[in-house]
Amino acid sequence: TEDVVVTEALSTTMPQYQGPGPLGILRKYFNIFRVSLIERLAYRGDFLLGTVLRFFPVMTTILLWQAVYAGSGKDSMSSFTLREMIAYLLLIHISRMFSSMPGLAAGISRDIRDGSLKKYLIQPLDMVGYLLSYRAAHKVAYIVTSAIPYGLLFWLCSSYFDGWPEPATLAVYAVSLLMGFLLGFFFEATLGMVGFWFLEVTSLLWVINTLNFFVSGQMLPLDFLEQSAPWLLALPFKYLAYFPAMIFLGKIQGPTLLRELCIEAAWIIAFIVLARWLYSRGLRHYSAFGG
Repeated sequence: TEDVVVTEALSTTMPQYQGPGPLGILRKYFNIFRVSLIERLAYRGDFLLGTVLRFFPVMTTILLWQAVYAGSGKDSMSSFTLREMIAYLLLIHISRMFSSMPGLAAGISRDIRDGSLKKYLIQPLDMVGYLLSYRAAHKVAYIVTSAIPYGLLFWLCSSYFDGWPEPATLAVYAVSLLMGFLLGFFFEATLGMVGFWFLEVTSLLWVINTLNFFVSGQMLPLDFLEQSAPWLLALPFKYLAYFPAMIFLGKIQGPTLLRELCIEAAWIIAFIVLARWLYSRGLRHYSAFGG
């Protein structure tokens, strides 16, 4: 009885821990970003080598489209001249630099399957917030490391561009790249949450990523498919690659541009909500044992 009285007295006199405030939470995930950035910059040689190796498919693609236009005998195809087509294919690499999330969905699924997810449950860390900070650091490291090679590539291919867009267009282009990062992250995170219900998702991820390569406009502009498959333009995948490139080229402007940005923001919110909902639902029947 005395222990109960003492416990009740302490509970009424001692302040209760309410957890970190908003600033504390932001500081925590900023520190995760900082440490992850330092870690990723330690592998800057790997980033640089990977960037250089990616240039070989770019050269092959340029030669392919030059042959396509030469064989067609046309100066323009689906409102794209040869110069605009090559410029588009170069800009796609910038879009994917921000929106691609290699290994994210597979990593989440693997953590669920082998029980590594519990490290987020026994520490004051939110898995989605941690992974978002880590991926942001990864992107910053990759962009900083590959800036010189990409700058050299675009300088060599400057004849395919009509100069820099207007400052307002460049600002919107930068916003679309950042929104593409968020959309790509939460889309992949949503796919990874499927691992709560399926033991193996490798085949599913392979199919979706293969389709994503096509329907996001990485292979060719979606304008070529507008007549045969107009529904592709209603999917969120175009914002991962096609949409930012079209903004830079000035092919999407005015009210259409504003509407597309609002639609992209709506897709981002939808995937944030869906990822959080699947995560909370999955934790209800998740169990892990061992150390």
